[in-house]
Amino acid sequence: MKSFIVLAAAALAATAATAQETKVAIAISGWTGFAPLTLAKEAGLFKKHGLDVSIKKIPQKDRHLAIASGDVQCAATTVETWVVWNANGVATTQIFQLDKSYGADGMVVKPGINKISDLKGKTVAASAPGTAPYFTLAWMLKKNGLSVKDVKVVNLEPQPAASAMIAGTDGIDAAMTYEPYLSAVRAKPEAGKIIATTLDYPMIMDTFGCTPKFLADNPKAAKALADGYFDAVAMIKADPKKSFEIMGADVKQTGEAFEKSQAYLRWQDREANQKFFAGEHAAFSKEAADLLLEAGIIKALPDMGKLADTRFLK
Repeated sequence: MKSFIVLAAAALAATAATAQETKVAIAISGWTGFAPLTLAKEAGLFKKHGLDVSIKKIPQKDRHLAIASGDVQCAATTVETWVVWNANGVATTQIFQLDKSYGADGMVVKPGINKISDLKGKTVAASAPGTAPYFTLAWMLKKNGLSVKDVKVVNLEPQPAASAMIAGTDGIDAAMTYEPYLSAVRAKPEAGKIIATTLDYPMIMDTFGCTPKFLADNPKAAKALADGYFDAVAMIKADPKKSFEIMGADVKQTGEAFEKSQAYLRWQDREANQKFFAGEHAAFSKEAADLLLEAGIIKALPDMGKLADTRFLK
C-alpha cells in the first residue's frame, strides 16, 4: 500500500510539473541560423526552463500570417522583416538576437555575369517582397547603383532558387539563397558563381520575437525562451559534435555537413545580444526601414521604439 501511495504521489507531481509548462508555438524555416532553437527543443533545454515548445516550419513570406492568425505566438526572422510586419499591422516585438550572417546569404549568378551592376535588365530568382532574400537583393543592388526596378524578379524560395541555378534553368540569370542551400551551389561551380555574400555586405541578422500580448501575458516564458536559446549556444560550444548532429538531422544533413554550413554565420550569446541591442539594432533598423520605404515594400514607418524589448536578456 505504501509503495502505491509513493507511486501515486510521484504521478501527481509529474502531472503538476507538466501542467506548469507554458505552451508556445514558434515559426521558423530550415535556415542554419535558426538551428539552436531546434537544439533547445530536442535537447530538452526549453523543457528545463518550463516550456512546452512546438516548432513549425513556415516560409518567411507566410510567417506573419501564422502570427496574425494566432497559430504561433513567436517567430524567428531577419531584423528588417520585423519592420515590415509591424508596418503592415502585425504587431511583434524582438526579444533576442539569434545570429549574424558571415557569408551564409548570397547572390549566385550564371557564368558571364561578373559584377552586380551587370544584372541590369536580367532575371533574378528571390523570395517575395518582405522576405530576407528579397531585401538582400534590394540592398546589394542599391549599393551598386541599381534598384529592384532595374531587374526582373521571379519569386522562388531559397531552396528552389539554388536548385534552379544548379540545374541551369533557362531564363534565370541569378538567384538569392542562403545556407544550407548556398553550399550546394558552392559544390557545383560550373553552375554559376557566388558573386556576393554577407561577407561583402554585412546586413543579414536574425532575431527572435513574439506578439506583445504573449510577452505581456507570459513574461517568465519569454525569459525562458531567451535562456533556452543561450543554453543551446553554450551546448554547441561544449559539445559541438552532438549539437551539429541534432541540428543537422532537422534539415536532413549529417553532422559534418551541418558543421560546414554553420561556419558562415555566428550565433550570438547573451553578451553579444546586450551589445547588439545597445545601439546597432536601432541604427540598422532605421537604415533598413528607409530602404524598405524606397523600394515600396512598406508605405509608412511603424513605431520604431516598439520593435524590441531587451528586459529578457539579463
